[in-house]
Amino acid sequence: MLDPRAADELPGDVDPALRSEVAHTTANAIVHQGRAAEDPEVVERLVRLVEAEGLDTVASMWADSPPTTLPGALWRLYVLREWVRRDPRTIAERYRMGVSVAQVHDVVAGVASPPGPSDVSRVVDAVLSGVFAGDLAVTLERGAAFCRVLATGAAHDADFVEGTDTDLAHRMTRGASGLVRTAEELEVAAGLWRAGRLD
Repeated sequence: MLDPRAADELPGDVDPALRSEVAHTTANAIVHQGRAAEDPEVVERLVRLVEAEGLDTVASMWADSPPTTLPGALWRLYVLREWVRRDPRTIAERYRMGVSVAQVHDVVAGVASPPGPSDVSRVVDAVLSGVFAGDLAVTLERGAAFCRVLATGAAHDADFVEGTDTDLAHRMTRGASGLVRTAEELEVAAGLWRAGRLD
């Protein structure tokens, strides 16, 4: 049997309290320094953080953070941008499908009509830029609205697919449900930011 001191020295996962501290420290540093810089080049570099550092690196910092925290909200916005960056055609198509039903959310999201792949990419870049150069609460609400329109489009797409591929339709429906949950989380984060309680 190991004595407690020797057990503490065994390599293992990072202490959850330390992981949380790192997440909050890095998120606050990035947001506050990005906002203080007032430099478009700095904002552009921060928007492209995942491309520069890799999704795994950013995930290791923020992915486990609750959605009601600054690192949790940032993680959701960066994942959304990365998803759009990797598959802009599918995102644009689903967005077009969702616009007819979710018109109010489309107005808040601010996507060109009808959106193409470059349009949805520009919007998520603009949304993420707002973290560093705009009203963060509005930025989070725009991200939420974008997710809601996509969720609606994905649900409609699942209805079309269901007759030919039930498994794919179920996966698409679960994806739509996940987008709605992300939208709700971003909306809560926006309210917390306005109340000065998103840290």
